[in-house]
Amino acid sequence: MSLLVLIVLILALLLARIPVSFALLGPSLLYIITNGQSEGLATRITTGGINSFPLLAIPLFILLGTIANKAGIAERLFQAALASMGRVRGALAYVNVGVNVGFSWMSGSALADAAALGKIEVPAMVNRGYPRRFSAGLSAVTSLVSGVMPPSIPAIIYASIAMVSTSALFAASVIPAFVMIGSIVVMVWFWARKREDLRGDAFNWKIFKYATVRVLGPAVTPIIILGGILGGFFTPTEAAAAGVLWVLILGFSYKTITVRELWPVFKEAATTTASVLLILGASTLLGWILAREQVPQDIAKMLLGITDNPFVFLVLVNIILLILGIFIETGPALVIAAPILLPVATAFGVDPLQFGVVMIMNLIIGLLTPPVGGVLFVISSVTKTSVQDVTMGVLPFFIPLIGSVLVVTFIPALSLWLPGVLGLL
Repeated sequence: MSLLVLIVLILALLLARIPVSFALLGPSLLYIITNGQSEGLATRITTGGINSFPLLAIPLFILLGTIANKAGIAERLFQAALASMGRVRGALAYVNVGVNVGFSWMSGSALADAAALGKIEVPAMVNRGYPRRFSAGLSAVTSLVSGVMPPSIPAIIYASIAMVSTSALFAASVIPAFVMIGSIVVMVWFWARKREDLRGDAFNWKIFKYATVRVLGPAVTPIIILGGILGGFFTPTEAAAAGVLWVLILGFSYKTITVRELWPVFKEAATTTASVLLILGASTLLGWILAREQVPQDIAKMLLGITDNPFVFLVLVNIILLILGIFIETGPALVIAAPILLPVATAFGVDPLQFGVVMIMNLIIGLLTPPVGGVLFVISSVTKTSVQDVTMGVLPFFIPLIGSVLVVTFIPALSLWLPGVLGLL
């Protein structure tokens, strides 16, 4: 079985909307068998790909996001942000951005963010007169922040592959995440600058004080997680465990979670974790096949043959990653692409931390593009909006998103300054 047939089969299955894990695993197993290798080898490679201590943080952060959603933290963040805006034009659009930033410090997953917040934000915006396409598109776009901002699950995956410090990569991701947020805010301002009909309600100090008090508990969560990791008090795994414990305490104190309701929460988190790890295991097997066929070496030779200019190389990498993200989800794309592109990047003098941030920002955009486009389908499902309308609402935001990727790509200090200040380089 040739490599070309393998790739064609994978793309065909993805276009047929077969789950990503099976679309990668089936053709890879067929390749193993038809090339005289044993199924036992495939099993060892697949399980070995997820037998990694840094990846232990993933199920804990997934559980953290699940509990935070069940505990009603998203709704508290939304009300607090709304109470602070006053008569600003497009107030709810800015609230949308701010709430997603706040929730991103707990979830680490764009899909979890979209699922938890989309069903709150989109109906609220539509009821206030915002176009449904814009509301759904903005909610989809702002959910991407969770894939970049610590505790980003894609960052944990890249760190385990590239053998870099997860804490250092988290630190490297903070400013780029705010660059992405800033570009979205500029786009919102441009859209809302003449919409007098979309001003928020007059500022009410009593409502603001009440909403602020309700959000004090959730505000401690990112302090525990990010402060603990970046301050050197916790490993990412330990920080995730501490965050889970704190959010559980909040859920019990708010009476939004009971002991009886813990089983469905754990079950949902376990199901999501199993799905993610199965995809990562299948991606590892595909990566082994690509390495066996010497694809990394061939791509390295091709790129080095095209240019010896780091600027041109980074432009080409951005294009390759944007295209790859259209067809493969962020996690498996990192598992496949990082071992191929990272050695070439380091040969061009690109820091592995900066390159990891660039890879994640490029690939995360693929969550907004069919046929994979996980965020599109989640927003469509939770808001009862057609995928076509969500896609049309997303389209204008590709300009700021790609612009923010280019800024981070060609200004290394945005990624490397904070890790340097914290002594993580």
